[in-house]
Amino acid sequence: MVAVHDAAAEREKNLVALSSVGAAVVLTSMKVVVGLATGSIGILSEAAHSGIDLLAALMTFWAVRASSKPPDSDHLYGHGKIENFSALFETGLLLATCVWIAYEAGKRLVFGSGHVEATVWSFLVMAISIGIDLSRSRALAAVARRHRSQALEADALHFSTDVWSSAVVLLGLLGVWFAQRTGIAWLARADAVAALGVAAVAALVSVRLGRKAVDDLLDAAPTGLLEAIARAAAGVEEVVGVSQVRVRRSGPKTFADVILQVARGLPVERAHEIAHAAEDAIRSAVLDVDVMVHTEPAEEPAAAALQPVAR
Repeated sequence: MVAVHDAAAEREKNLVALSSVGAAVVLTSMKVVVGLATGSIGILSEAAHSGIDLLAALMTFWAVRASSKPPDSDHLYGHGKIENFSALFETGLLLATCVWIAYEAGKRLVFGSGHVEATVWSFLVMAISIGIDLSRSRALAAVARRHRSQALEADALHFSTDVWSSAVVLLGLLGVWFAQRTGIAWLARADAVAALGVAAVAALVSVRLGRKAVDDLLDAAPTGLLEAIARAAAGVEEVVGVSQVRVRRSGPKTFADVILQVARGLPVERAHEIAHAAEDAIRSAVLDVDVMVHTEPAEEPAAAALQPVAR
């Protein structure tokens, strides 16, 4: 039953990742065509952003498939870290795009080069972009929550911010449209300002994704996880104290090593039963956790202090 559930989860994750790739292909193509036709640096910056999105979506699709491989003799904790590397790769792509967008927008603001034509097609492509990004970010977020996929979670966050960056470009195009009809010159540069807004949003997302990816790769313990595991283990009958908890994350999987203290002189069989009960309690408190519990005789009758160590 567990194998069937895991297979269904992998199919759902692969399907939503593949649909994200298809959406990126459509959006990139539309934005390139309309951006070149109208001369809008805002739309062209969004096209470049969508091109990076396509690479990121492809990387996520590969990472989701590769990370689902079972543990082997070389990867005893499985292949979940591939999802974290995927997020870090995506961060680098986004930061490179930010630099290019900021450079092009700054050049137009300083030298006033480039003619932008705010046509119905430019507004239409951005409206379609917002609709597609909103739809796929919600789909990715739903599957990420359901299966605790960090790669899909990163993609969902990424594309949800794309909605706002596209809205910024729309505002820039509106400024150009008003400038062409009112003669207010400074409005004509709103498109370049909008492109800077796109770069700022993308840079913010890059930093957030990069920080999370680095934390996961360095096995930083998620906030509250150590305490949740310790509380679950301490609540088991005949557990005197929890002397150590170590956790590490690998993709959607959490690995935990817990040392419990039990009464001195307790039979080995009973200590073994307590360890199993603690493992069951921890699995009930923390989803998708691979836990190993070790018991040792308590030095004192009083509960031992918890000394969590993140590995």
